[in-house]
Amino acid sequence: MYDKRTFTGQLAAQKKHFAEELISYPDAPEEPVSASDLIRQQQEILARNGENQRKRNQFAQLTDLLERQKKVVADLEFQLSTEKQRLASMQADVKIAQTSAADLQDESTAELEASIRDIEEINQKVRANLEKSRAEDEAARYASDYDKLTEAITRKRADRMALLNGADLPLPELSVEDGALTYKGKHWRDMSGSDQLRVAAAIVRRLNPDCGFVLLDKLEQMDMTTLQEFSAWLEAEHLQAIATRVSTGSECQIIIEDGMVKDAETTLPPVTEKPQQKSWTKGAF
Repeated sequence: MYDKRTFTGQLAAQKKHFAEELISYPDAPEEPVSASDLIRQQQEILARNGENQRKRNQFAQLTDLLERQKKVVADLEFQLSTEKQRLASMQADVKIAQTSAADLQDESTAELEASIRDIEEINQKVRANLEKSRAEDEAARYASDYDKLTEAITRKRADRMALLNGADLPLPELSVEDGALTYKGKHWRDMSGSDQLRVAAAIVRRLNPDCGFVLLDKLEQMDMTTLQEFSAWLEAEHLQAIATRVSTGSECQIIIEDGMVKDAETTLPPVTEKPQQKSWTKGAF
């Protein structure tokens, strides 16, 4: 109890010291003032003031409308007086016109109407003739342009054929027709497999004259006669072909069965001399 009293005394001193440091206002009321009552009173005053202003505005609007209506009535009265004078003048003019029109006789317009109809028909024919003449002129102009373009196309085709005939193609019967490669008059898709191999090897040879050999696949597409002709052409071009062929004939130097070289020791030709090392150039065969 002694310790509790000591702690309570210390706490009381702290609270008293804290309370002494707080700011106080002796003239303030003891309870917080409610702002809702003041706001409600303010709103009631503003509402009454707004109603008064509305009545003032209404009075000003009605006064302005009254003045405008007075002016409208004055204008209408003046206009009515003017229209009455005009009515009297028209009545007098009608009496005079009635007297003058009593002895009038109307003339027939049938002849003029017939002439007008004839003129319209003639003009339609003239417009039709002009339209036909313009169409014929336009057709003649387009026909002339077509003939000129035909002549230009013919010259271009002749020039292209002259360039093609003068081109040094790698095979005698190799040509280009309508932008497509042809050999012996056939397009690539219509060539035999052997002709495709021959054309491809010839083009590679012409594109890279320094190429010493080419790699070929599917040489079984050539019969022995075609293969011998192809071999003679390769020798004439000083070109060596390393090719694969589905066959077991004597024309094959290396036979592969089941992924292995058959009779490797007897089939492979002996190495008589060390092959000459060639320099390597990037991008060249």
